[in-house]
Amino acid sequence: MNWQWPHIGDIASPDGFLATHRSNKEDSRSRRPDSLRLTLLSLLGWAALFTAQAPPANAQVSSVTSLALTTQQSFIAAILQDIQIAQVQQQGIQIAQAQQGEQVLVNGSRRSIPWAMRNDRVGVADIALWQELGVELLSTSDPSLQPVQWFSDPTAQPIVLNAWNDGQFRYVDLGPLATAMGWRLDRSGSTLQITTPSAQILGLRHGRQVWGDRFVIDLNQATTWQLEEQANGFTLTLDGVPAGTLTAAIPTTGNAFQSSQVQSQGNRIQLQVQSSSGFRPVPFTLPNPNRLVIDLRADASPTRNIQWAPGLRWRQQTIALGSSAFPVTWLEVEPRQSGVSLRPFWGNGSQIPGTAPLVTTARQWQAAAAINAGFFNRNNQLPLGAIRRENRWFSSPILNRGAIAWNDQGAVQMERLTLRETLTTNAGDTIPLFSLNSGYVAAGISRYTREWGDRYTSILDQETVFTVRQNQVIDSTLVATAGQGAIPIPQDGYLLVARGGTDAANRLRPGTTLQTQQSPIPSNFEPFPNIVGAGPLLVSNRQVVLNATAEQFSEAFAQQQAARSAIGYTANGTILMVAIQTRINGRGPSLREMAQLMQLLGATDALNLDGGSSASLYLGGRLINRSPSTAARVHNNIGVFLSPTP
Repeated sequence: MNWQWPHIGDIASPDGFLATHRSNKEDSRSRRPDSLRLTLLSLLGWAALFTAQAPPANAQVSSVTSLALTTQQSFIAAILQDIQIAQVQQQGIQIAQAQQGEQVLVNGSRRSIPWAMRNDRVGVADIALWQELGVELLSTSDPSLQPVQWFSDPTAQPIVLNAWNDGQFRYVDLGPLATAMGWRLDRSGSTLQITTPSAQILGLRHGRQVWGDRFVIDLNQATTWQLEEQANGFTLTLDGVPAGTLTAAIPTTGNAFQSSQVQSQGNRIQLQVQSSSGFRPVPFTLPNPNRLVIDLRADASPTRNIQWAPGLRWRQQTIALGSSAFPVTWLEVEPRQSGVSLRPFWGNGSQIPGTAPLVTTARQWQAAAAINAGFFNRNNQLPLGAIRRENRWFSSPILNRGAIAWNDQGAVQMERLTLRETLTTNAGDTIPLFSLNSGYVAAGISRYTREWGDRYTSILDQETVFTVRQNQVIDSTLVATAGQGAIPIPQDGYLLVARGGTDAANRLRPGTTLQTQQSPIPSNFEPFPNIVGAGPLLVSNRQVVLNATAEQFSEAFAQQQAARSAIGYTANGTILMVAIQTRINGRGPSLREMAQLMQLLGATDALNLDGGSSASLYLGGRLINRSPSTAARVHNNIGVFLSPTP
């Protein structure tokens, strides 16, 4: 089932439910002072005067005259820059000089929104523009052009904004929107200030619908708003002053919500709604008269198809499977596209232990897009699966679980994976190793290198830690209690950690020399520099191959209906990063349903990733599949890294 934006005719109802007051919107352009024209003429006159006094290029100039000329030229340059700024101000845009930053004041309210200037154009990050100011991003096949809808007729030609990408954010030029809507843009240091014309809230209405509930806010003119979605409900903050009492118009309960509350906070109002499970808000705006409409419905999944950058497309659509329908959000990545690369990354850049929100980590690693990846132990924040980046193993695979491998040429491999590693002593003994840089522990000997970090802290009680430098055992330490030790990992060697009463002490005496042998199984993983493990494997060669118990997942885990993340590969070489939170009127997919949905999206091979509260999809500085307040901290991720667009 595909939910589409309603036409204006669909909003109006015979009983006058949405009959509203028409605004007397004042044209901000009519309020420009004549002093601006006088300032421009004055500046032009000064520029002409100094230009006329400049000596010929071949003239002999004294040091005093040279200094005066330099001063004149600098002054002229400053005047010309002021003229340029004044011309921009005529359009309602006031930016003092080229700059960028991370903070935007919207009518005095501070927001975390990346912004930048390019060729005298003021751009803000597109996802933040959508989530923070309520400007709807419409589908586009051109990453350099972004059509938007904001209190404009959805059936008419949309406003189209120029866009550019710096490798991390996609900025859209605010100029046309600011001019059309009477916004004022200014800069204070590294903070961009957006001031919109003061709006009056004329009314707040509610109506029960067969699919849920509808809230309508009547406005005398367009204004900025922000909708924050919670686990069961939403909070709407809207800039505007109420014309009267608003609370009486909203009932205590509705078809899809249990409670609502309206609060006035200075020059803005806040609407808080506690909704029933499975219902999500769908906001949209309409003009003539200006209205903000919020539908609370279970089938809340507008279709979206945005070419976000060359080689990276953002998709959103409801996919039918049997008697269910699933709102799906995914990214299509072209790994062979010039300027596109994929890499694993994790929460703590200096060491493997540690978790963090995906948004935080992706920003730190400067990824353009990302999806959460492998499993981890939430208690000790250690990885539970393969992480290989640029031919370095930061964590070994476990339990022969599914993994994805890739290179920069666009080749991709998905299979169940094991890493075999052994030590050979100078006495000819062969010692099998249990794991490499892993948080998954059991009886045996594991190896920890500097990829783990500069120190190792014991995971279990009664661990014996051997220090190896330049392939020779130096000493050993018994750590009696888990969480203790913090033993340095040598730069010219590694640590061996013996657990579970092995005879390692007799075989790894100080002075013993060691040689390491390593090979992945299957061997076709060996050439791939980047590998991430999760599981179970869902699809292989177009066939569902789900076998959770073979990868030592429980059957209950396989049958559970929950939020899911997955990564897939198509016949034409596209990588799919997919997140699904719920089904319409129900919980998320089971693993088998996830495998079938990946097939419907075109995947010939697919791998399940960590799900539940970890399931997160990131693009341009924000999560695009869920509210960050509902997302858990995660350990490792797969990121998409882009070269800036020229």
